[in-house]
Amino acid sequence: MVSPLLWSLIALQIAFGAFDTLYHHELTERLPWRTSQKDELRLHGVRNLFYAAIFLFIGWTEPHGVFAVAILIVLAVEIVITLMDFVEEDRSRRLPASERVLHTLLALNYGAILALMAPALVAWSGKGTGVAFVYHGAMSWLCVFGAIGTALFGMRDLGAARRLARMRVRGAGPLAAGLKAGAHILVTGASGFIGSRLVEAMVAEGVHVTALVRDPKRAMEKLPAPIRLITDLSAIRNDETIDAVIHLAGEPLADGLWTEKKKARVVESRRGLTQELIGLMARLARAPEVFIAASAVGWYGMSGEEPLTEGDSACDASFSHESCAAVEEAARGAEILGVRVVRLRIGLVLDPAGGLLARMLLPSEFGFGAPFGDGRQMMSWITRDDLVRLIVYAVRNRAFAGAVNASAPLAATNNAFTKALANALGRPVLFRIPAAPLRLLLGAFGEELLLGGQNVKPAKALAAGFVFADADLEAALRRMLGSAAPRGQRIRTRVTTLAPAE
Repeated sequence: MVSPLLWSLIALQIAFGAFDTLYHHELTERLPWRTSQKDELRLHGVRNLFYAAIFLFIGWTEPHGVFAVAILIVLAVEIVITLMDFVEEDRSRRLPASERVLHTLLALNYGAILALMAPALVAWSGKGTGVAFVYHGAMSWLCVFGAIGTALFGMRDLGAARRLARMRVRGAGPLAAGLKAGAHILVTGASGFIGSRLVEAMVAEGVHVTALVRDPKRAMEKLPAPIRLITDLSAIRNDETIDAVIHLAGEPLADGLWTEKKKARVVESRRGLTQELIGLMARLARAPEVFIAASAVGWYGMSGEEPLTEGDSACDASFSHESCAAVEEAARGAEILGVRVVRLRIGLVLDPAGGLLARMLLPSEFGFGAPFGDGRQMMSWITRDDLVRLIVYAVRNRAFAGAVNASAPLAATNNAFTKALANALGRPVLFRIPAAPLRLLLGAFGEELLLGGQNVKPAKALAAGFVFADADLEAALRRMLGSAAPRGQRIRTRVTTLAPAE
């Protein structure tokens, strides 16, 4: 049965499968953290475990009789599972072109493997039942590595499917409760991590949303209907009524090293579009009631552990402060038009769908989560849903004006944050990343975003009566990540349930 051609095809199948799993499933599509992909992950898990068995058998044995028949059955079941997987993928998500091409290659390659293996297996099925052990040199060991890899990821996918079943994703509509149905709100950055959830909530409440986007096709795929998409503010007529403008767009700060060109793009993207929005407000027959401009807690600079409220000044002239100040200073121009301006200083936004948490999940889940430096830097955080609720609250609450801190009441040190995430995932924290290499390799980016921080307090929000749904970090992480209750907690719950009423 075994020929150089067959071994080449098997090696290709292992290589294609490994790339598809690591690049598409884990890195780009992030299937283990998408609640819509539970069924797909179950199919992947079962198929990978079958693959592991096949690799071990063909790498080290020559099966006869019943064992050969069993291998034929498993190969046939693999075809059925793959077809079911194709249907589920088309039903539940839009595959990128590279993944669709790779799946086609995997299917064709598997067909060729089956065509070469099936005749020999049929012949062996007629022999007396037994297993002859054989050794094919390096290819036998390749099959071992392939079996180990597919088995590990098979178990991971099945575990991820169970976790996704426990994850509680809140409905979007209630997040925008209180907004007037039929109100017209302009949103920039609508297809981004924060904007997409905000738009989803507002549309569910009957708000008329106009979204300024760069890529209408991508935005149409991500955002719910009905929604109006524009690529230029000139598409808005002077006689249109816009009740509120929510400005979330800008060059991402954390997606690359801070070269001089990068920093210039960041600052200009924030200042330039903000000024364009004010120009729009100036030409409208009736100016919007409120302008909410997204800034960040980086406005305060690298302030250490000192608690900061909206009344405090910036601590230094860091680039984080400069990029935030570009938005805030430009946004003040709307005040001349009589528009209520809210400069929303946003903390680290947490949700498995994107942002900081999405980047931390993969290394943390595999036991590589680690604090940066001494781990004492403060991390002011807020869940994405609480941020959406606070934005809506700022639109509705006419007392909100000026700087507003958008962060949970209790910030966490980097040590505490790393431990809370590890606990939510059921993983240890085994090491830390020294500060010196981060400073050497990443420069100001590492110094400010990884080794620096702010201890920000949402004084205005709390004083106005806003209630954070996620105020406890570990509880919020456990809810978002579908974590099982700690063992001790499960035991206490069970005892409490069984105890007689007093």
